[in-house]
Order: sequence, then C-alpha cells, then structure tokens
Amino acid sequence: MPNPNRGSCGYQSNEFEEEYDRPSKSELKRQMTALQKLGQELVDAPRDRVKRVPMPEDVRDAILECQTITNHEGRRRQMQFVGKKMRTLDEAEVALIQKTIDSWKGASKAETAAMHSLERKREKLLANDTALTELMAENPELDVQHLRTLIRNARKEQAENKPPKAYREIFQILKEIQAKHNAANATEVSDEDNNDDDDSDD
Repeated sequence: MPNPNRGSCGYQSNEFEEEYDRPSKSELKRQMTALQKLGQELVDAPRDRVKRVPMPEDVRDAILECQTITNHEGRRRQMQFVGKKMRTLDEAEVALIQKTIDSWKGASKAETAAMHSLERKREKLLANDTALTELMAENPELDVQHLRTLIRNARKEQAENKPPKAYREIFQILKEIQAKHNAANATEVSDEDNNDDDDSDD
C-alpha cells in the first residue's frame, strides 16, 4: 500500500519564511564581533579622544571605566560589559563612531607621512652639505654654526656606533621648523578667510 506521506515534507513552506527574514546565527556573530572590536578600539584610544566621540553617555562611561582597570580579570569582565553596551547602539550611532575612528586613522597616516618627510630631510643634511645651505636659505633665523656641529657629531655617532644624541636633536630642530611653517600657513589661511568675509559684507 502506498505511503500517503511519501514525497511530502510534512510542513508548509511559508512556516519558515519569517525565520529567513531574521539575520542568521553566523551573521549575528559577525555583527557582535565587529561591535566588540569597535569597543576595543575605543578602549585602546586616548581618553580625551573617547570623550569627544558622539555616543550615548552610558556607553562612553563603560569605555572610560574599562580604561582605568589594570587587573586582567577585572578588565576582561568590563570589556564584556563594553561589548554588551555596544550592542545597544543603533546602526546610525555605530556608523558615526566608526567614521570618527576612521578620521583618527587618517590623521595618524598624515602624522606618519610628516615624520617620514622629516627623517628624509635629516638624511639629506647628513649626506650632502648643500642641504644645509638650502635649509638656511629657507630659515635664516637658524644658528648655522650649531647645526654644522650637530651634523658633524651625528656623522661621527653613526661611524662609531654611538648613541644618536645629535642625530635626534637634528630631528627635533626640523620638527620645530615644520611646526612654525604649519602655524604660519594656518594664520595665512585664517587671514584669507577673514578677508573673504569682509569682501562679502560689502
């Protein structure tokens, strides 16, 4: 006698349609991991930066609290709590936090690029005497005698494998010059903006 149930799966297909609308377990796990990672990045960030991130106060408090805990187990528990708090955020809040962290990374890249540029300038000073002439032409206020002594000492440090005292001091001088130029450029831009405002008032 034929089995009346053969060929039938025993349920209507629309019974599970609602379930498919929900995120899968693996998708939920990915979302939780991403939020935990975002929370970890905030915990690892400087406190003054975290305080400026747009987020609910209770989430920020949990992150700042975690930063103060030095005990390994206590910090691990607080980190779990941070993850729990992160999961209370809606998509817009998460996107805003992510955008802020991305902007930090952009700033860090710019800082790294500026540092590499200064390092290249220092190497030029050590490798070629004309580099000092060019630097003095751009920055006549510098003490050329002091710089010559530092360059000579830095070359000696490298040749004799000594601690890089003069080598580091050259970098600091170049850094100060760059900072002055940046400040001067910022002032010029600000003056131009003010002039534009004055023109628009006419």
